[in-house]
Amino acid sequence: MNVLRSLKPSRILFAALVALILAYLVIPVLIVIPMSFSEARFLQFPPKAYSLRWYEAFFSSIEWMSATKVSFIVAVATTVISLPIGIAAAYAINNSTLKIMRTLQLVLLLPMMVPIILIAAGVFFVYARVGMISTLLGLVFAHIMLALPYVIIAVLAGLRNFDMTQEMVARSLGMNRFRAFMAVTLPQIKPSVVSAALFAFITSLDETVVALFISGGSNETITKRMFTALRDEIDPTIAAISTMLVAITLLMVMIAGRGGNKQA
Repeated sequence: MNVLRSLKPSRILFAALVALILAYLVIPVLIVIPMSFSEARFLQFPPKAYSLRWYEAFFSSIEWMSATKVSFIVAVATTVISLPIGIAAAYAINNSTLKIMRTLQLVLLLPMMVPIILIAAGVFFVYARVGMISTLLGLVFAHIMLALPYVIIAVLAGLRNFDMTQEMVARSLGMNRFRAFMAVTLPQIKPSVVSAALFAFITSLDETVVALFISGGSNETITKRMFTALRDEIDPTIAAISTMLVAITLLMVMIAGRGGNKQA
């Protein structure tokens, strides 16, 4: 009772507003999960009967599995390439006193600020000229551009909580900058690096708009195939795939969150 009395009406209203916003964002996702276990031929909520037939349909489909393979290959490649680039960029931004670094940071973060449809259209016209549409390499390059801002932000957060004098001491003892970074700095910002890698992977795996413009044929991503299937026929397999993607994304976000808490 004392706790309830200490709560101000403004705090209660704010908490209620936050709860409503969270419910608005989460409920549509939660509705998809039971629909994925429906036995009906079409999307149905609530399901009248439950079955695993749409999960079986996904894993037994050559087309779906091929698109899944492409998405995971691109996501892994995006993570592997964007991580060292993003770490180097974040390190330079954090340690440099040059004014141009602010401009560089703004340029590197632009993919987060520009509407994704404009980025997709621009990438499409560039790729059309150089012949990179419907190629794995083209998908990886486009996804690296989208993932880099998240890598830079995550690594910068770790570097700004790290005492750089420790690295300077290592360098004063004879280590070069790269060796000092690998031996002293990197181990201590490891949670931020892990978070950056996870966010890069998730960004690539869940990306849809750019994939609609530049992926196709044997290099079609699962998100584009889902969009195409939803346009041509409302197949409940999409609900099963969405549920699995949500589970993977949620798991990775939880891992990234735990990493951030450990660093703090």
